[in-house]
Amino acid sequence: MAALQFQLQHTDPQSKARAGEITTDHGTIQTPIFMPVGTVGSVKSLTVEQLKSEVKAEIILGNTYHLYLRPGTEVLEAAGGLHKFNGWDRPILTDSGGYQVFSLAGNRKIKEEGVVFQSHIDGSKHLFTPESVMDIQRSIGADIVMAFDECPPYPSDYTYAKKSMELTHRWLERCIKHFHNTPDKYGYTQNLFPIVQGSTYKDLRTASSQFVANTNLTGCAIGGLSVGEPEEMMYEFTELCCDELPIQKPRYLMGVGTPWNILECIALGVDMFDCVMPTRNGRNAMLFTSKGVINIDNKKWEKDFSPLDDGIDCHISNYYSKAYLRHLIKAKEITGLTLASVHNLAFYLWLVKEARKHVLAGDFVSWKNELVPVLKTRL
Repeated sequence: MAALQFQLQHTDPQSKARAGEITTDHGTIQTPIFMPVGTVGSVKSLTVEQLKSEVKAEIILGNTYHLYLRPGTEVLEAAGGLHKFNGWDRPILTDSGGYQVFSLAGNRKIKEEGVVFQSHIDGSKHLFTPESVMDIQRSIGADIVMAFDECPPYPSDYTYAKKSMELTHRWLERCIKHFHNTPDKYGYTQNLFPIVQGSTYKDLRTASSQFVANTNLTGCAIGGLSVGEPEEMMYEFTELCCDELPIQKPRYLMGVGTPWNILECIALGVDMFDCVMPTRNGRNAMLFTSKGVINIDNKKWEKDFSPLDDGIDCHISNYYSKAYLRHLIKAKEITGLTLASVHNLAFYLWLVKEARKHVLAGDFVSWKNELVPVLKTRL
């Protein structure tokens, strides 16, 4: 089977926004794209059928840390990989677990070999190394796998950020070596993406972007942003990284973000996004819509029988009313969590597909500048 291919189809004349197509052995992905987060192998409260028919997702995420702990690689291998286990037959990307090791795990100890950490589930001790993380992702069987990195907190002092970045680079070299020395398990090609780090220091970000570019892997990821820094700083460093990364490789900005964050970062040259925000916020009564942000818990929606959002292409968003969803959320009915999550994800996928249309049409910037204030409106 073939390695991942990226075809750059069009670049916006007034920005760095791009439209492209990623081809994997499990199908094609039109970029820019948003990837719903399925941490433990499922997108919370959604079925595969809903992801396909309502959300219109083209690729979803799994997470190495969580899948390693539950159900474990033995179960995943017995199933034939995550695609067979969860029934999703389109592309999957797995995060390496680096962020979770540093944000969830207790009593972690970072050393050259890797990271010793305690499970957030039962406190048991585990060791993640670049090699073991590659092995786990081979067992999961995602189409795109991520290198093991350290994600430094914000803010980090320069000395720590530099030391962390250099460790990430050494780990990356080990990831590449081990990945290339181990075979695909399930008869299709997996692809390794390196991750840019360097905190919020221009020279470190530049050096890391150049290091990642020189690996000549099939794509590149930008990590360590959207971790508490101001939005404008996130945009500044996203642009810096994109300017250094290869034009003919897809660029993945990890963990970003709000709908307006996504549009602004598309304008800076990013192709791929993921974030838990649409599902997490949906479960907490916040809806993103084509007309602005709705707190569906608010009493003002109690007798509003208009659709959740008739401006996007989603049956659930067009069919169910604000009043009904508010009732479900207030009653703590689990169906409400599903409807809110489906709607928010469908909105995010609608947004990136519209962005793609406007990149291809050559009017992306004017469209974005008109839409962003609308999306930020609190209804």
